[in-house]
Amino acid sequence: MNSSIRLNDDYSERVQYNNPDYPIYIRRGLLSGYPEYRAPDHWHDDIEFLCVLSGRMKYNVNEDITELEEGDGIFVNAGQMHFGFSDEEQECDFFCILLHPVLLSSLPAYENDFIKPLLRNSRLPFLKLRSDTGWHREILSRLYLIYHNRESSLAPLEVLSAFAAIWAQLSRHLPDSDRKKPRKSQNLLIIKNMVRFIQTNYRKKISLAEIAASGAVGQSKCCRLFARYFSRTPNEYLTHYRLRKSMELLHDTDMTVTEIALSTGFGSASYYAETFRRKLGKSPKEYRNSEKQCSTVRQAVPDAQRPEPQQ
Repeated sequence: MNSSIRLNDDYSERVQYNNPDYPIYIRRGLLSGYPEYRAPDHWHDDIEFLCVLSGRMKYNVNEDITELEEGDGIFVNAGQMHFGFSDEEQECDFFCILLHPVLLSSLPAYENDFIKPLLRNSRLPFLKLRSDTGWHREILSRLYLIYHNRESSLAPLEVLSAFAAIWAQLSRHLPDSDRKKPRKSQNLLIIKNMVRFIQTNYRKKISLAEIAASGAVGQSKCCRLFARYFSRTPNEYLTHYRLRKSMELLHDTDMTVTEIALSTGFGSASYYAETFRRKLGKSPKEYRNSEKQCSTVRQAVPDAQRPEPQQ
């Protein structure tokens, strides 16, 4: 699968760090690498930064949509549901950096005084970073530095230094947190519960009523929340998730198309193949063959040989 995002059972991202000894993940990607130019909607405990090198994309964080163009970036706080996409299916070249807050938590005092206040600030789920704003530009410069030096033997130290400076800038401009629990936080918990239900039960036939019940809401609110957070109906979301799971199996296993169709809840190979072609423009077998060819090319031409981004 072109997308490197893999999800856990609670729909958090299963982050595959560049080095297992350090919670640091850095990669470059193209929006066209995802089905329908839409990255999987997910969340994680890491802090995420994304910088647009060329093109544009929209970024959805907890139902708020931000437009990102060349030179822009975005900070996404831990635990937020988010994904990038293009309704027009236009290309976007970007790099993203995931850093776990534990990097800055060497002492309990640091964690209590500086880390938790930002992580728990209800008014800072994300921040668009613009190059025409001074302190934003400083953060962007450090993100580019992290990306450029990612192959250095001292990269973990350089990342730690840059991350601390970025965190200081974010903390210096931290908005006052609301004392009352905002409605959006409640809705985020509800949507996570419904998504978790889908992820756990996608192999079976499930109804809209069951999805809504998993979030303890009515069917109409269930549909509204899926539309706000994912721009999809619950059934469309379920189908898209089943397709993503089937793509992983096509890429990672030798299971037959029929076996994959039945194991991902489609019911029949013919319905699965029809849905797959309608959504991705190719059959499951064609997708599997193209992925094998892409894997061969990626092994021959690693990401390190791609042109480096210029700030």
